[in-house]
Amino acid sequence: MVGLLNIGSLVLGLVAWILPIVNIVQVKNQNNRKWMMLSVLSISACAISLCFQIFYSYHLVQIEDWSALMDTAGAVAYVGAYLLIVTLLLNGVTLFIYRRRIAK
Repeated sequence: MVGLLNIGSLVLGLVAWILPIVNIVQVKNQNNRKWMMLSVLSISACAISLCFQIFYSYHLVQIEDWSALMDTAGAVAYVGAYLLIVTLLLNGVTLFIYRRRIAK
């Protein structure tokens, strides 16, 4: 069951990136009124993905697997930061595109 945290984190991280890309691709669609909902879902998927990684690290502490924790802590920190930055940038681009489009 605990192994599913890593798989869930990976899947939700990909969802966090795919949703804003879908928004950007559909910018020419005049009826795309769901862009804000997709952006909120994207940021939520990113947050849940990061939360899964925190729970997995907590699990490693509970079972006292210090070597696994020490081996993965640095990578988890950098990948988590990268996931968050890219998600926020993609959603920021989406917001910029749609706000500019609405202003016209």
